[in-house]
Amino acid sequence: MADDTVIRVENLGKKYIIGHQAERERYTALRDVMARNVKSAAARLMGRGPKRAQRVTVEEFWALKGVDFEVGRGEVLGIIGRNGAGKSTLLKILSRITEPSEGRASIHGRVASLLEVGTGFHPELTGRENIFLNGAVLGMTHAEIRRKFDEIVTFAEVDKFLDTPVKRFSSGMYVRLAFAVAAHLEPEILVVDEVLAVGDAEFQKRCLGKMRSISTQSGRTVLFVSHNMGAVQSLCSSAILLEQGCVMFCGSPEQAVQAYSRNRTLQSEVADTGTWSRTGTGEARVISVRLEDGDGNPQMLYRMAEPLVIVMRAEFPQEVTNPTFGVNIVTDSGVRVADCRSSHYGVRTGKVKGIVEYRARIDSLALYPRSYSVEPWVANAACTSDYDWVRNAAEFEVSSGPNFIGGVNVNASHGVMYIPTSWEVRAVHTSNFKAGHQGADA
Repeated sequence: MADDTVIRVENLGKKYIIGHQAERERYTALRDVMARNVKSAAARLMGRGPKRAQRVTVEEFWALKGVDFEVGRGEVLGIIGRNGAGKSTLLKILSRITEPSEGRASIHGRVASLLEVGTGFHPELTGRENIFLNGAVLGMTHAEIRRKFDEIVTFAEVDKFLDTPVKRFSSGMYVRLAFAVAAHLEPEILVVDEVLAVGDAEFQKRCLGKMRSISTQSGRTVLFVSHNMGAVQSLCSSAILLEQGCVMFCGSPEQAVQAYSRNRTLQSEVADTGTWSRTGTGEARVISVRLEDGDGNPQMLYRMAEPLVIVMRAEFPQEVTNPTFGVNIVTDSGVRVADCRSSHYGVRTGKVKGIVEYRARIDSLALYPRSYSVEPWVANAACTSDYDWVRNAAEFEVSSGPNFIGGVNVNASHGVMYIPTSWEVRAVHTSNFKAGHQGADA
């Protein structure tokens, strides 16, 4: 490999063999196995031959196929794709957890992986003991680990539980400590899966900042799998899009996210299948939610300042007068961003019965990059009684380009709502100096 190339993947493939029985069986419990063995033994004693075994067919399933890419030193590579696209399988091969079926992955440098809660920790050992154990696994000396020990504990915020077996840690504590160990023990390559979603918003912000400093200040390489497109665009210098085990795109994060968005448009309409969490009197029932762009096309990924249209349908079994239609927008950490309702604009529909479609249009989406959920609701005219209120009915994501307005990167750590502002700077002692910039939408 070239001196500045730390990972080279060539024609990588991973195959699994899946067995299928000719006739579907229900789940086999221990009592079923015992009963089957008793029947077989009784048949042999009675001189009967065993029943013919069910015919089993096998199928080849390629989790990865023909994957090629390179990662340079100090690069942050984002890996995106839908669930089941092969992202985790790829990381497991690069982390030497599993072997490829074909092709090769050449890696130059020490790898630290954070793929799932519990990776690399012994549940019976304390937090302190696991820090030293993980450091030893990464090839570090006792003295090197001790030098980093205080930084790790401070970052993970688990000092009060340092001498507690990690099996008693919450999932959040587990992930905080695991990430702190992986990031501070100076691997040449840091591999991070979506496991960071377990942490709270503040922890995620610190993790993204740490990964950014690892690449820019220390010249180390980061592989980052995430469904948060804003984080991918903000953090990564390049990205690949996986679909059904194949690389569909490799290039800039912005273009990869656009390709990902095009592949997800069919999921932009969600209908009630009986799984929605809802409350209300039942005098109305929300039955579907659809997300569109400003031209009426289905969409789930939006850039800052783009229009968002939320189309909802509700069914009214009995006639009601002047119902209030609303929709809440909530962040991925549960913070309500906005409560949008028709009563704010004096909308009066008169008598309503049957199925009604209603739309909420936001002309300029003033939200910072992150994931958001949509909660449609219907209430009476005075908004004193909810007919129906659905939690987390649909989701959408907001991203920015790699640069925002004057070239400043933006991400979820900048807040929730983007408020356009104008700025002016004047020198106090130099009358000729004047610099300003009028705020504008992204």
